[in-house]
Amino acid sequence: MRVLGINALFHDPAAALVIDGRTVAATEEERLSRRKHGKRPVPFSAWELPERAAAWCLEQAGLRPEDLDAVTYSFDPELAHPAERMGLHDPWDHLRLTYAREAPSFLAEALPGLDPARVRFVPHHMAHAASAAFAAPEAEDAAVLVLDGRGEATSHLAARRTGRAGRELEPLRGQELPHSLGLVYEELTEHLGFLRSSDEYKVMALAAYGTPRYLPELRRHVHPTGDGGFRAAGVPWHELCEPRLPGQAWSRRHADVAASAQACLEETLLDLVRWLHGQTHAELLTMAGGVALNCVANSRIAREGPFARVWVQPAAGDAGTALGGALLHAAGHDPAPTLPPPGADLGRGWSEAELEAWLKTAAVPFERPADVASAVAAELAGDAVVAWFQGRAEYGPRALGHRSLLAHPGKSGNLERLNDIKGREQFRPVAPMVLADRAAAVFEGPMPSPYMLFVHEVRPEWRDRIPAVVHVDGTARIQTVDPDDDPLTGGMLAAFERLTGLPVVVNTSLNTAGRPMVDDPRDALECFGSSPVDVLAIGPFLVRRADFFARSGPQGAAS
Repeated sequence: MRVLGINALFHDPAAALVIDGRTVAATEEERLSRRKHGKRPVPFSAWELPERAAAWCLEQAGLRPEDLDAVTYSFDPELAHPAERMGLHDPWDHLRLTYAREAPSFLAEALPGLDPARVRFVPHHMAHAASAAFAAPEAEDAAVLVLDGRGEATSHLAARRTGRAGRELEPLRGQELPHSLGLVYEELTEHLGFLRSSDEYKVMALAAYGTPRYLPELRRHVHPTGDGGFRAAGVPWHELCEPRLPGQAWSRRHADVAASAQACLEETLLDLVRWLHGQTHAELLTMAGGVALNCVANSRIAREGPFARVWVQPAAGDAGTALGGALLHAAGHDPAPTLPPPGADLGRGWSEAELEAWLKTAAVPFERPADVASAVAAELAGDAVVAWFQGRAEYGPRALGHRSLLAHPGKSGNLERLNDIKGREQFRPVAPMVLADRAAAVFEGPMPSPYMLFVHEVRPEWRDRIPAVVHVDGTARIQTVDPDDDPLTGGMLAAFERLTGLPVVVNTSLNTAGRPMVDDPRDALECFGSSPVDVLAIGPFLVRRADFFARSGPQGAAS
């Protein structure tokens, strides 16, 4: 069975292809269109589809639209209510519902040859839930928690994986709108001068600089109800702190409000997971939805919650519903077993020959060292910043060693240096990648952590050794790297440790502020040429900044 999953209605449009229960490809439209998040989440953009992403997924498998057995669309307009009935103040929301109802015809136009009768509407939060429950390894008996801004009429879903061979999802509880933890956090993001439905992670970072002195006031508006639901609406942000204009300096009061909101979110989530555990008695909690990208909250759930293990879908935001919709349909209709994806590297990739052709076409000087991993480790040990472009691109918002900027963690100035390169606010941290078998010696928290979705305490004896990756509160959002899963990145980390004694390298996404993560070789060359990065490691090749601009000797000659 060949199922193409589509997410399109709100934001982060994406496509994913599942064939005979196996995930073949998945990517976000922003990576191909070069428009951050693909589009803004407003009703007027609801008709826009991930046309490039869908076409690439089909091309990857050598399929045509008429070859598909089903196309899933991660929103069911029949379950939605008018905005005013749900307590939402959006006079144009009816446009969104109109576009959703017409999705089959829009998809047939975007994918010529597709029979619109093959389009299946999947409830938004069920798609989120499937993206977690069916993508997690060893999850036949798992609890599922989904929290985001909104779906059709709810903002949350508690469920469990059940049925023969775990092929079904049983909903247990949903929270009706307008109560929404995701929307409350979005409102605060906008109040603090950041871009709503985009920059919520900045609020999480800012929270580490404050104290939760407004928590009692926030609890009046945001709190669990004890029955698996919650109240979250009507927070008077203007009474807590003055709004911050974009680009304006933040104040201690702004940081304290962010810290209070973060603490309130965590308290509410802990109550929800305790209720869910009481209903399921499962050992494994799987999570998805935009709120599940809050790695600080995830860590507290893992640390203080009742579940033995917590697994978060790496594309937990709306992009992941493309995969979840396809997996849910496959689980219910395909006799083949539904298998978890092999990893997050589900996007586009290029062969060595193709990469060399790109470099020659760009007429840039490059070299091919005997071992690119060791060569990059040596550059990093010498305090170079390296753009690392390897393998297939990541699906989801985290750079996981495929489209990354790397630097030496022992140089404290590298935090400011990287934020300058990327054009980011200086209060934002950068993350460490670490060899999986060395992680516990340096960090304390959930292990392994391959998708950078938890924060870990940096052990005190290491904080002065890797200052570039230690946040103001003594934590770091780590990525553990198993050389069996990623031999190239694992080899680079091992070589760096041999040179420096540090099993850790700074890893941040390969992009500049406001732009999507680099995806193809042209993106990599453009980013490298426009920012002060020292070395580009693209496949087995190295491009050095000095050579890139000097252009001395034969252009584009491999050595």
